Amino acid sequence: MALAQTKHDETEARLATLSMPAGANWAKASRESALARVRAAGLPGRRDEYWKFTRPDRLTAAVAPHAAIFDAGDEPPLFHSIDCLKVVFVDGVFDADASDDLSMEGVEIERLADATATDIHWAMDLYGRLEERGQTPVSRPLAALNTAFASDGIVIRATKPVSKPISLVYLHKSESSDAILHHAIKVERDAELTVLENGPAAARFNKVMEVDVADNAKFHHVRAQGRDHERCAATHLFGRLGMESTFKSFTLTANGVMTRNEVVLDIKGDDAVAHVAGAAMGDGDFHHDDTVFITHDAVNCESRQVFKKVLRNGATGVFQGKILVQPGAQKTDGYQISQSLLLDGDSQFLAKPELEIYADDVACSHGSTSGAIDEDALFYLRARGVPEAEAQDLLVLAFLAEAIDEIEDDAISEDLVTRLEGWLSRRRD
Repeated sequence: MALAQTKHDETEARLATLSMPAGANWAKASRESALARVRAAGLPGRRDEYWKFTRPDRLTAAVAPHAAIFDAGDEPPLFHSIDCLKVVFVDGVFDADASDDLSMEGVEIERLADATATDIHWAMDLYGRLEERGQTPVSRPLAALNTAFASDGIVIRATKPVSKPISLVYLHKSESSDAILHHAIKVERDAELTVLENGPAAARFNKVMEVDVADNAKFHHVRAQGRDHERCAATHLFGRLGMESTFKSFTLTANGVMTRNEVVLDIKGDDAVAHVAGAAMGDGDFHHDDTVFITHDAVNCESRQVFKKVLRNGATGVFQGKILVQPGAQKTDGYQISQSLLLDGDSQFLAKPELEIYADDVACSHGSTSGAIDEDALFYLRARGVPEAEAQDLLVLAFLAEAIDEIEDDAISEDLVTRLEGWLSRRRD
């Protein structure tokens, strides 16, 4: 009883710091429903099953912890060489001057505040809907908190294949910023869209992205979480897949004292494909948590979860992944792998892979491993004149390759690999 009261008090303390944005009746109804979900579940605590590996204190405290701003010097922004439409947020607020013109053929792009102020808008059938569905069977109160109080974000509707990616850039300029962003994305039938995300965003960042992928549509998502080490973030990616649709997401994380990335996908159409991958590199006071829940509720569908973490100097990595195969979801092909490379004896990797299957004609597998650098491979490289530190970096890149290979666009993957090489070189120096 005391624990329940403590959770209630902590939840109300956090809610007291927030105010619900104004908007049309449909937006108000979605936000009030989300607020009710927050109060019913309470904000997460360490005793909650899906938070037992990750302390949520920094993410739920009434006041955001301060985070120093990383100075990148003359290093160009990530994806700067990719031809894309840029949408910029500074500490969680849309920056029109720094953003490109939001007009582009085959896609409608609006600021969330403008969309939710309209009495009739296509986003009314999406905003908060996938997040609400994603609360079962596991409660995700930080996502509901986002739906209730997000005042900014972007809504995107792709009606045909879009010629270039949309790049969401998150800049961090205040050491005490506490940002809440919500994006709603609809990819119509036969359309194709690529969304890039990059940047630290804020001292504390709470983000939800809801993606509805219609029949025969394709959605590609590549995210690089910023290098401001003291930042903390909780992100949620909710997806619904139609028939013969494709959903692919990749996340690269380097630094960050606390990061929790959740992905919740609902495969509703036959012959759909869903791939979720991530590569994380942590050093020292670093805690990174990937929590994934994929539900197969259609025939002949494929899902892949590929997560790799490189940890040293006491860093902690967490992976919680589940594949749920509903009755009737025959011919399901579900694959899940989570691996860590521990570069010292002080780091740790905590994994909880799960399969829950209610169909009899499926091929599902999961695996999780932790290990050190392969001494034979290291010796092979050193015997050929490669210095030890450089040889170790080559083996780290080889270890991460399976996850990075999930990115279909070669130019984007090459850009990310170049940044990883720079990160490793700086650590080596």
